[in-house]
Amino acid sequence: MGVIYGYFAAADDDDAVRAVMGEDDEPTATGYDGFDVNGMDPTVDLLPAEVILSGRSAETIQADPRYGHLLATADDGQLLCPSLTDALRDALAAADRGSLHHVAQVWAASDVFPTPPDPQGLAEFLEQAIDLAGRAVERGHRLYCWICVRRAPAPLALPVQRQG
Repeated sequence: MGVIYGYFAAADDDDAVRAVMGEDDEPTATGYDGFDVNGMDPTVDLLPAEVILSGRSAETIQADPRYGHLLATADDGQLLCPSLTDALRDALAAADRGSLHHVAQVWAASDVFPTPPDPQGLAEFLEQAIDLAGRAVERGHRLYCWICVRRAPAPLALPVQRQG
C-alpha cells in the first residue's frame, strides 16, 4: 500500500472539495496550485514543523478547528481531503528561508518519524510549502491536502502447469 499527499491552495473549503471531487463525484485532485509528495502526513508528520514555525504548542495546534478537519472522502476512504491551519499557512509564508535547514534538522530529530529522515529532504519540502503558502496568502486562499491511499494490486493468479 502506498500513500501520496498533495498539498494545495484553494479559495475556501468548498473550493477545496471541488479540487479533489469532480462534478461527477469522481476523484480528480488536479488543476490547483500545489505539489505532491510521498510520506508527509499533514496531521502527524507536519505537526512538529508547525510547532517550530508558528511557535504554537502542539496542543494549541491540535485544538485549532482547521487542524486536519476532514472536508471530503471518496473511494471508500482511499481519497481524503483535510484542511491545514491558517497559522501554518501564515508561518510558512513569513518563514525566513535562511533558517530552513535549521528548522529541517530540528524537525528531523522529532519523534514523529519511525526513522529520522534526511533533513535536506525536509528542507526541500519546506521550500515548496513556503512558495505555496506565499501564493496562497497573496490570493487570500487557504491550504489543504489531498491524501490518496493506493492499495497494492492483488497478485496475479497464474495457471498451474503440471509436469509430466
